[in-house]
Amino acid sequence: MNVTFLLLIVSSLLSVNLAFAQSPAATDAQAAPAVVEAQGFTYDPAGRRDPFVSLIRRGETTSAVRAAGLGGLGAAEVSLRGTLESRGTFVGILRGADDKTYIARAGDRLLDGTIRSISADAMVILQRVNDPLSPENEREVRKLLRQPGGAR
Repeated sequence: MNVTFLLLIVSSLLSVNLAFAQSPAATDAQAAPAVVEAQGFTYDPAGRRDPFVSLIRRGETTSAVRAAGLGGLGAAEVSLRGTLESRGTFVGILRGADDKTYIARAGDRLLDGTIRSISADAMVILQRVNDPLSPENEREVRKLLRQPGGAR
């Protein structure tokens, strides 16, 4: 009895599937896919923050043109390659991300900071912080001079 009942269920399921597969509505849907028209979308913030604007890059403009020379380089884009003593003060020899060499003195401006001091083996940059979640507006970045023959 169980086998007869099982065969009856399987045959009824097959007949339903075959009837559905051969129905004219199913063949029409396969022949001509539905056309979905693009609809415009506008966002109305109503005084709230736009969720599609990055919080990390907030306040920065991406189309800003950088100044030429040392003033167009950030603190992370320069490295101290040497120092010279001139008239009682130190002058730094910097290498930029553009593989050019620059001469810098204390008080010179970078894209995101100012050179605070230069010593015989280091340079200190006072960098402006653009993070809205940071409690401090400036931080000190130290660039050390790599000594020849030192640890590698």
